[in-house]
Amino acid sequence: MNRRAYPTDLTDPEWTILERQFPVSPYGRDELHTIREILNAIYYQARSGCAWRLLPHDLPPWGAVYSRFRRWVEAGTWERANAALRTQVREEAGRSAEPTAGIIDAQTVRTGGNRGDCHGHDAGKQTSGRKRHILVDVLGLLLVLHVQAADVQDRLGAKQVLETLARTVPTVRKVWADGGYSGPLVKGYAAAVPCEVEIVSRPPDAKGFVLLKRRWVVERTFGWLGKYRRLAGRDFETNPRHSEGWIYVCMTNLMVRRLAKVSISRRVNVI
Repeated sequence: MNRRAYPTDLTDPEWTILERQFPVSPYGRDELHTIREILNAIYYQARSGCAWRLLPHDLPPWGAVYSRFRRWVEAGTWERANAALRTQVREEAGRSAEPTAGIIDAQTVRTGGNRGDCHGHDAGKQTSGRKRHILVDVLGLLLVLHVQAADVQDRLGAKQVLETLARTVPTVRKVWADGGYSGPLVKGYAAAVPCEVEIVSRPPDAKGFVLLKRRWVVERTFGWLGKYRRLAGRDFETNPRHSEGWIYVCMTNLMVRRLAKVSISRRVNVI
């Protein structure tokens, strides 16, 4: 790498953890740029929020970066990397590799000019755009993600999330949720998983900010994602699959940095 490093560049310990998740491309023209440099460009864009064509000239050309990002989205590479890194983070935290509980919630964000077909108006939030529907484990790590039109009610959107949960993380047996998921509809979806949905409601006499049991975990995850300008309050993607891809990008970046710090700390203690 014959350039000055950006703060978002992968360090050697981070790359050692991440490289096994991204196979070498069979496309010869992309071999001009290493996978590490492609990832550096993607993480730079995620953190800075710049458009594809505004990537700095000392990074790989935007067309090569976008092409690899798109292929990884279509192949499910980002999802698999998220799952593999999540397992490592959980084990480092002293937990079992597969979670047994999670928290579900949705975040409505505005869309940019090229919003595509996945678009609607959230009457409750008075926002036109899309809904990021996620389910996380008790550490706040992403288990399931679906980007939906904003006019999809939480109760209906939960069906897709819980169906994916049953297929990809069948060990989950309990899910905490807010009042937007109450009622027989969500209970019926959960019974098919099967898992129990517990509604955590705000105390009726509460005033101002109240830290609610378990629900703060998923809110913290949205806070983590908001630190990446590509995701901060607006969705610029035409394809909702690409919107999901960016969320996986940011979560892999968060987890690989956490794992690298643990690895470095262990080496220092050994020395």
